[in-house]
Amino acid sequence: MAPVFVDGPVRVSVPATSANLGPGYDTLGLALDLRDELEGEVLASGLEVQVTGAGEGTVPLDESHLVVRSMRAAFTVLGEQPPGLRLTCHNVVPHARGLGSSSAAIVGGLVLARTLVTDGAARLPDDALVDLASRIEGHPDNVAPALLGGFVVAGADEVPAGEEPHFFAIRGSVDPRIGVVVLVPPTPVSTEAARGLLPAEVPHADAAANSGRAALLVAALTARPDQLLRATRDVLHQEYRRPAMPESLALIDRLRAEGVPAIVSGAGPTVLAFVDAADEVGIRRVLDTAPDGWWATRLAVDLRGALVV
Repeated sequence: MAPVFVDGPVRVSVPATSANLGPGYDTLGLALDLRDELEGEVLASGLEVQVTGAGEGTVPLDESHLVVRSMRAAFTVLGEQPPGLRLTCHNVVPHARGLGSSSAAIVGGLVLARTLVTDGAARLPDDALVDLASRIEGHPDNVAPALLGGFVVAGADEVPAGEEPHFFAIRGSVDPRIGVVVLVPPTPVSTEAARGLLPAEVPHADAAANSGRAALLVAALTARPDQLLRATRDVLHQEYRRPAMPESLALIDRLRAEGVPAIVSGAGPTVLAFVDAADEVGIRRVLDTAPDGWWATRLAVDLRGALVV
């Protein structure tokens, strides 16, 4: 009988992500080349968790760790729970900044577990992994690009009342002329707090406006970067979140007034600006707008997604 689990450790690398991208609330996401690295191994017994980098000393090192919980979810789907586990995480993606740290943990854990099972990839393919990751996260716009890479349009199929939704993701292309700068403040904002500021209902005109901008954004990212400023205008969620991240929204106001397509990354407070990848002077100008104490960097769009190293 073939062994159920592979020998030796498995290493996985997962990119940061930016969700919403302005008007594409809970629908559009982009993978960025800033990567967490995870290593997992099946043991005879027990659980060993080590974390370095972002979250070190603050995240739990037991079964409640998000990567461990995600691994357990994948093992349950596969019908194979290992007798013991060792997990090592080297985290680079900053936590609670709107760059998909929780999605990187979820996707990393799922891919680790799938790879540790000898036929896991065949039994839990990417479409099933997107669905499972979205159920854990609650929405697909971060987990889908973390798994698939690139620009992703994601959502959930309609189902009868009382049934669980099925999440899907479609990967699109990104015009190579498009670059990204992220400006990351030192103070975090939790996703729960940011979502708590959103109203239960919005005006129909705002919803219609955002639908049009989101559709335009797909075209802009694919082949019309000249339309990014117009396409990234949002009226559905960013302004409601201003009380939780006033510096971020003030910086976005300033950049957009100067013609830079700037948005809140995910639930914030990171500011993401789309730039001309070949315009070094323009990129430096955006980097220099970072307030004191912020971390600003240029990032490539990641086209690889989660990798088994």
